[in-house]
Amino acid sequence: MSAPDAQPGTAGTPDWAARADHAARSVTRHFGRRLLFLPGTHLAASVRPSNHSPFQPWNYWWQAHYVDCLVDAGLRELGSGSRFDGGDRPSAGELASRVVASIRLRNLLRYVNSYYDDMAWLALAVLRLDSLAGRAQKPGRRRNARLQKRLSPQFESASTDDMGGGTFWSTKRDFKNAPATAPVALYFARTGKRERAQGLLDWLDATLFESTRGLYLDGAWIKEGKLVLAEQVYTYNQGPVLGALLELGGEANLAPAAALVGSVAEHLTVREPDTQGRLVLGGEGAGDGGLFAGILVRYLALAAGDVRLPAATRATARQMVLDTAEALWAGRMVRTHAAKGTSGKYDDDGWLVFSTEPQRPAAETYPVGTAVELSTQLQAWMVLEAAARIQ
Repeated sequence: MSAPDAQPGTAGTPDWAARADHAARSVTRHFGRRLLFLPGTHLAASVRPSNHSPFQPWNYWWQAHYVDCLVDAGLRELGSGSRFDGGDRPSAGELASRVVASIRLRNLLRYVNSYYDDMAWLALAVLRLDSLAGRAQKPGRRRNARLQKRLSPQFESASTDDMGGGTFWSTKRDFKNAPATAPVALYFARTGKRERAQGLLDWLDATLFESTRGLYLDGAWIKEGKLVLAEQVYTYNQGPVLGALLELGGEANLAPAAALVGSVAEHLTVREPDTQGRLVLGGEGAGDGGLFAGILVRYLALAAGDVRLPAATRATARQMVLDTAEALWAGRMVRTHAAKGTSGKYDDDGWLVFSTEPQRPAAETYPVGTAVELSTQLQAWMVLEAAARIQ
């Protein structure tokens, strides 16, 4: 199957939905597999090629973003009436539901773990999955409700007055950070706990907002009774803050949201001579960092379509989404690698490999013969879905 480049009947306009489908097939066929060979289960391997040992690292929060990507594909399936991977294979929504159930199995029959940010990402993804299931009139919503019932108290207990507010990162309770506080704030906003959400945003502004660049720092430690800042700035921390600001709305939140989009464009895009005015987000390597830019793009896509924001802000957000997507697509490479797909048969649709960093080609970041990490491929898929959503 050849890679899609333009929509039928248009001159040079990329068909982002077809590109997103191609990325979805690549990830689900080449990373997706059953858990312990159990029927009806589905998880993504953390690295390919890999063995099928159940004891290798599996990255709870990467699976949460796998669910989110599948929900994106599922929403497009509802719109188009066709499945991303053909009519004889599971729909994206069915695969997402299997992943959610399999996370519980792999996590020793629990959804709770030691990291509140992990749980928040899963809770957010399952909120979206529940909405998809409702629109498609599919089963699984009772399980989704049980998951929310298990995880919601975790977020309440982690969001304390210690250090003036915020959400703890882990059960060690010695570090509060944006990676936990921002997605928990977004979760509260989407589940009707608006005051709780606003309080967390207020803490982020008071404690982690760095006014010089207009961006949010990573977190704050409690050391010897004093607050010590972790001053790193990561792309993904800006994303859920933006999402929560938009979800809550009102001038008090929309003005900072617009400013945040501008700060991201100014400070977190690649500034190199060959970018020719494009606004391509910088990547943050492999491992967990392989997801960071993709998460930010997910929420920039929301800003791009939010008519409450100034037109210039929406245009900037849109450009960052599309320019980053185009860079990732242009830098892709295809590996010939027949692998068992979700149907149990061997497929050879061409294994698309995307770069760890949008501004660099995949041939540089993943030379032939090297293993490819799931996080980086989910990031590219996520970005392509965002481009398809705003096209």
